[in-house]
Amino acid sequence: MKYCFGVDIGGTTVKIGLFTTEGELLDKWEIKTRTENKGEAILPDIAESLKEKMEEKQIDREEMSGIGIGIPAPVSADGIVQNTANLGWGYKEVKRELEELTGMRVAVGNDANVAALGEMWLGAGKGKKDMIMVTLGTGVGGGVIVNGQPLVGAHGAGGEIGHLCVNYEETDHCGCGNTGCLEQYASATGITRLAQKRLEKDDAKTSLRGQKLSAKAVFDALKEGDQVAEEIVEEFGAYLGHAMANLAAVADPSVIVIGGGVSKAGEILLGYVEKNFKEKAFFANKDTEFVLATLGNDAGICGAAKLIL
Repeated sequence: MKYCFGVDIGGTTVKIGLFTTEGELLDKWEIKTRTENKGEAILPDIAESLKEKMEEKQIDREEMSGIGIGIPAPVSADGIVQNTANLGWGYKEVKRELEELTGMRVAVGNDANVAALGEMWLGAGKGKKDMIMVTLGTGVGGGVIVNGQPLVGAHGAGGEIGHLCVNYEETDHCGCGNTGCLEQYASATGITRLAQKRLEKDDAKTSLRGQKLSAKAVFDALKEGDQVAEEIVEEFGAYLGHAMANLAAVADPSVIVIGGGVSKAGEILLGYVEKNFKEKAFFANKDTEFVLATLGNDAGICGAAKLIL
């Protein structure tokens, strides 16, 4: 039996999974991400945790195919990170350092690309080789998979779906410094912002008034038949659906997988996105399927394991 590790580094915790090379998840656990002192302890902590797990399961190094890692930053093809927003790292040769610490082969990728790979391997995109994954969380992330491989690009920034410009009139700035990014309308914070603007427009009756606005509140109101909530979701669907139509003209996916916290709204969300997608899609892309991600928080470790395989 051969094994591999899938590691998903986040700002607060590092999620780790032990897999067989066939794709069976044997064990998963978490350790704290120690970001102090420029994150110098993160890789040694991971190496130590993997070593302990191998001892516990009595697995020899010869039985390990290697370690795959997802990192919340652009990563070059040779496993080098120039900068990270929330790990404390500047320039870091992640692949080389972890290989030296563990004596095992290491493959490194951007966390969103890696999550997309996980959904393709063991989740909603199983059996498909061309897919786009969009993650709607605090921001909008994503991964583009072409012929079974994540699109990395020259700067490791392939698949940065959240920063497609979808509104040329916008004056408010996105966190990235630009204006009119998809992230400003389709993330959880973006939907809250659309709701805020809609409520300020007039005094139409809605259950959203007088409660704390959130993406969840909007979708809950929509499910109750709230007219104003429907207008907000329609606007969100237009931004996301049209952006996906543009992407589909480039990547020609067989399936578009939607994940992240916002996707917990369920199937109802897909209808609004799909309708707007079809409206703008190139004729060859019109039958692209839309599905909800199925792996949840495990997508990262699954994709990281697939990366090394």
